[in-house]
Amino acid sequence: MFLRLLVANRGEVAVRIARACRALGIAPVGVASQADLGADWTRSFDEVVCIGPAPAAESYLCAERLVQAALQTRCSAVHPGWGFLAENPRFAALCAQHGLVFVGPRPAVMALMGAKTPAKRAMRAAGLDCIPGSDDPLPDVEAALSAARSAGYPVLLKAEHGGGGRGMRRCADEAELRGAFAAARAEAEAAFGQGDVYLERYMTGGRHVEVQVLCDAYGHGVHLFERECSVQRKHQKLIEESPSPALAPLERAELGARAVRAALAVGYSSAGTIEFLRAADGRLFFMEMNTRLQVEHPVSELVTGVDIAVEQIRIAAGRPLALRQERLTCSGHAIECRLNAEDPERGFQPSPGRLRDFTIPVDLGPGTVRVDTHLAPGETVVPQYDSLLAKVIAHGATRALAIETLVRALSRARVEGVATTLPLHLAVLQSEAFARGEYDTSAIPGWPTARAAARASR
Repeated sequence: MFLRLLVANRGEVAVRIARACRALGIAPVGVASQADLGADWTRSFDEVVCIGPAPAAESYLCAERLVQAALQTRCSAVHPGWGFLAENPRFAALCAQHGLVFVGPRPAVMALMGAKTPAKRAMRAAGLDCIPGSDDPLPDVEAALSAARSAGYPVLLKAEHGGGGRGMRRCADEAELRGAFAAARAEAEAAFGQGDVYLERYMTGGRHVEVQVLCDAYGHGVHLFERECSVQRKHQKLIEESPSPALAPLERAELGARAVRAALAVGYSSAGTIEFLRAADGRLFFMEMNTRLQVEHPVSELVTGVDIAVEQIRIAAGRPLALRQERLTCSGHAIECRLNAEDPERGFQPSPGRLRDFTIPVDLGPGTVRVDTHLAPGETVVPQYDSLLAKVIAHGATRALAIETLVRALSRARVEGVATTLPLHLAVLQSEAFARGEYDTSAIPGWPTARAAARASR
């Protein structure tokens, strides 16, 4: 096992990885930009290295500075967390060139899954269905029009080398596609440094269902069941739950087994997530694979009892996976809310500032509550980075009890000093559509203002 590990990230995920390191007897080493020096979360580490100014491009996105920090602090491994360089094959290769173990898959596998059309071809060969669309990046608008005629309107233009909705355009007909093509390429270029786009049929009423997998370097893999992530705003997840209320037990088992087979078929080794779109008729189509630890991994941990971050580090250290599928069970129900410093009444405008109070109760029942955060009262939410304050996760014996537990915790939470998404989460959790489990990615249940804005943006 590693003696010292560099966590190449910040905030909540950095604290989470530090906790996993301590569980394994590993000394965690942190990094911080000048804006983060002295922040409460940096106390989670044995040592902290300043890696540059506040702009992420000069600190958390600077691969060479991160590798230098690992080497000068005598670390033998680097964990990228999520975001920043977590799915950057160049960073993974740079670590390997300097004798550092990158906690994640091999660079070649990461590169394959990071480019969307090659990933689709690989997963189709592994037995997964893919959404109809172009097989390669589109060189020009005429190629896009030809692909759209084959796939059928409406269609989505999507960035070949990115995600999170950036570079994405929904087109109802040929005229919209002609008008959107150049804009989609420009946005993809600005966001990801590459303007390639591809095209897929737009699935009306689809649900976002993803499968958590763990695979070792010896050809063994398991799944930790699935997560439902259909409550989204502009393709950014707001609420996640496990298991999905849309899947029957047999469908759940079959989907998990197919996901593991597909991951092993491409030589995957680490924690990863295969994301599917469940169409209105129940068919499940591969969308993409995230080759890293997911923000929403705690819901899978609570229903299975598996520490995914610990297992990910063990795999990177060359240990065989001790988990066996037949021994894994999905117990109860878990739901996670991403609490952000954003004002949902003002178009989700970021709300940085000082937290005068930040208290989320965890002992109100009827289930249990877990709060993953890097902040405390008196801390400052800085404007340079992600606005995530905390992930609040409830677990109950049933879905109804998990909802009740989460509503109790959020209703009594005290967050003062910044605007937050608390009102949105409570509106969703207390809506009839969410209670019935009857929702999809097209609207936020229980939040009419956001629903109207979502329609206007399409």
